[in-house]
Amino acid sequence: MTNLYVGNLPWSTTEDQLRGMFAEFGEVVSVKIIEDRETGRSRGFGFVEMENGAEEAIQNLNGKDVGGRNIKVNVAKPKRESRF
Repeated sequence: MTNLYVGNLPWSTTEDQLRGMFAEFGEVVSVKIIEDRETGRSRGFGFVEMENGAEEAIQNLNGKDVGGRNIKVNVAKPKRESRF
């Protein structure tokens, strides 16, 4: 299982659209677009968890133009512990 970070997404991107982009390359387990707590609007990035095909997805989608923006796709770094 590989968790991928997807950045520089157009604000209008939906989780279904993101799932569709990655499903071409393997089995998508989960998709989450991060939203602003106060406004509920997309923050322009999200995470895609894949059972397989993650390397192929990175090679094919990193730098790809989506809605006029070149998205960034790479393996997500583990979440850091908060110091507070």
